[in-house]
Formats: sequence, C-alpha cells, structure tokens
Amino acid sequence: MRMQAADWWPVAMHQPDTLRDTISYGVELSAVASTGHYAPFWIHARENGNISAAPFSGNITAGIYKRPTRPARWYDYDFGVALTGRFDTERSTGYFRELYAHVRLYIVDVTAGIKPFSCGSQNPRLSMGGLLFSGNAQPIPRISAGFDEYIPFPGLFGYVEIKGGLTHGWFVDDSRLDPTYATTGTLLHYKFAGIRLGGSLPVNISYEFHHAAQWGGYSPRYGQQPADWNAFKRIFLAKAGGNNIGDQLNAVGNHIGLQELALTAKWTQWRITVYWQTIFEDMSADFIGCSNQTDGLWGISLQQSQWPFIHSFTYEFMNTTGQDGPWHDRDGLTYGGQSAYYENLCYQQGWTHFGRTIGNPFMSPANSRVRTHYVGVAGDIYGYQYRVMASYTRNWGTYKQPIARNENTAVMLEVTKHVEQAWGLDFGVRLAADFGSQFGNQFGALITVAKRGIIHSY
Repeated sequence: MRMQAADWWPVAMHQPDTLRDTISYGVELSAVASTGHYAPFWIHARENGNISAAPFSGNITAGIYKRPTRPARWYDYDFGVALTGRFDTERSTGYFRELYAHVRLYIVDVTAGIKPFSCGSQNPRLSMGGLLFSGNAQPIPRISAGFDEYIPFPGLFGYVEIKGGLTHGWFVDDSRLDPTYATTGTLLHYKFAGIRLGGSLPVNISYEFHHAAQWGGYSPRYGQQPADWNAFKRIFLAKAGGNNIGDQLNAVGNHIGLQELALTAKWTQWRITVYWQTIFEDMSADFIGCSNQTDGLWGISLQQSQWPFIHSFTYEFMNTTGQDGPWHDRDGLTYGGQSAYYENLCYQQGWTHFGRTIGNPFMSPANSRVRTHYVGVAGDIYGYQYRVMASYTRNWGTYKQPIARNENTAVMLEVTKHVEQAWGLDFGVRLAADFGSQFGNQFGALITVAKRGIIHSY
C-alpha cells in the first residue's frame, strides 16, 4: 500500500476543515470580601494579577474575543480585547486584561500584545504554578514567534515532535516602581525549546528548556543598562559584560529559567503525567552535575473522562531551599551558592511585574527559600463545576536575609454554574482561608457573575 503524505508528517492541516470561526463577548462582575489584612492566598494567586490582594475589592471586565477554532486550516487567527476596572481599599485603576492578536501560518505562530501564558506540563487550572511563568502576575506586553505547541518533525511519522519560540517583551510597571530603588524601562528576553518522543504510542517522554532574562532599562544604582544589538547577543547566550561588576563576572542582565522532564501515559479515557522542573539562576545549573538538584518542582497530574465527579487531580511538591549552598564566597574561595532565585542586584524589583511574582506564587525576591506541598481536585457534579486547592508551605526568606521560619496552610473551594433560566448567566463562588504564621488566620469569599455569548459565527 502506498504511504500517504499525511502519514509521514501528520499535522492537523492535512485533515478536513469542518469548523467555523466565532467572535464572542464576555462581561464579568466580581467582588471580594475577607477578614485579615489580605485576601486569602488562593483568592488572588495565579489569576494573572486580575484579583487584588486587598481584603475588599471589586472588578468589572468587558471584552471581545475570537479564539483559535480552525486547526485543520492552513492558517488560523485569534484576538482578545478585554478591559478591567478595579476598585479596592488601596486604589482604583483600569487596565487591559487582554489586548493581543495571534496568527498561525501553517505551523508558525506569531503573537503581539498582552496575552496570558505559562510554561510547563502542569494542568493550567489545577497546578500551583510553574517556576518561570505561572500566570500569577499581569502579562508582559510582547512579540513572540515560533511553534507554540508540539508539531511532528517531518518524515518521522509523528513519533518525534518539537516546539520552540522566541519572545521580546517590555515591563510596563514603571509607574508602580520606586525610581530610587528599582530599574525602570526593563526589557524581557525569553526563548524555549522542547522535544517529545512517542507520538501515538501510549507513553510519551518530553524535555523542555526555558530561558528568560531581564535586561536594558535604567538602574538608579548602576545607570543606563546596555540595550543594543551587542547586548542582545550577550543576553541570548547568557554571556558576561555590561557596566557593573556583577554582570561582568556572571552574565548581562537577570537570567532565570527552568528545565523540565515529563512522562505521560495515556489510554482511552485516562491521562497521567509525571514531571520534574528544576530552576536555574544566571545559567548556573543543569540536570547533570549541578549543585542544586534538590531544588525543583515534582508533580503528578491525572485526567480522566470516565467519571465526571472527579475528572482531574494534581499533587505537587516544591523545594527551593538549596540554592547551590549557603555561601557564594568564603575565606577566599568561590562556592557559587546563594543563587537567590527571582532576585538581582541591578534589577531590584526582581522577577516581578506590577508587584506580583511572575514565577511560582509561593516565592518572591524576599522569600525564595520555601518548601510547599500542594493538592488540586476538579470535577463536575450535575452541572456544578468545582475546584478544590490546598497547600502547605514553609518559608525561610533568603540566605542573605533569613527570617524565622513561618508557615501557611491555604485552602480553597470554587463552584461555578451556568444557569440558562437566569438569562444565561454564569455564577461562581470561591471560599478560601489561610491558617498559620505567614499571613495569619483569615477567611474570604470571591463572588462572580458573568454573561458570555456569541456575537457572530462565520
């Protein structure tokens, strides 16, 4: 039998295109009320900066969207324009929750604007969040190009898949930064590459490398940072240079990233993924021979469609207390420790955007030595969609500025329901609480009411 072209390169565009494009709208009202000085952790964490950490707040969001719906067409496109107005006990503000356009030309993706994204193999709705991008902070405006999703490598019948991309972005939180402290006008460099083996086989294994860097901008301590073509080449390769001693000894800018190994087993109605992420700072680590192998995130994610009552489960453990050891240099010897994840001498705001950690929400530049256990469960009980999240974390601050160990237990129950009889509205309630010495004991609720619909289908 003659082999068809689609067999040796099984991309979606070789299948019949039977779908339609749809433009939709969404309007959402939300309100938070809680005890304590802050809203409970799982009220506001991993919400792309859209829920205030203040104990009382309210949001109104309106948007128009076109999502990608035609994977079998040689091109596809999507866009989003969503504006949010927020009112809380600290300030009132408005911002674009989404403002982007994306186009796929055959297998190449190009994105420009403000669009949330994350990286890693975790269940995006049920994870504590990755170590590099977790969806905890407001998205950084960017221009990206590459292969966003895994695509088969030509000629290997789908058993080898690759993805990768390059991003240039702009940190736009200058108005929130203290000009006597933090670097303003900072740029973002981000690239990633991944390979997955197995294809249609019941077991797949994948490896991904993600590298991000903060560069350029004006530092009140070190002055204007280089942002020309030569500086970009050094940023891309994580080479030393720049105009301060730290960059000249290590690498220009603030480099951070992760590597991930993942193993997925899949059969008819079940899918199980186990994964390990390890974090590096200023290109100081790799899987083999690195001194911080005890640091990382280990997880298992299960999804199944046989019983809707519990269709997803995630357990994750994160440890970042090693950081290559407690000493960077001592007695004239350089140990290379105190990696200080998310922290940098020049970029004093660290790996944050609008005051929120871009990476894992349990860490911050002032508290990067943590140990966390996390469990998430989701399901559908007679049309009531629910999600349960629970975490226990211990904190030690940083090696340079240690704190007395504190801890927090955070729990959350979320239930949403679409009620066609009530004008087709979506109702949601999220109940959450914190217990422990980190934030104190506090309780809170998030109530949402949303209306979504189709403007045009074509």
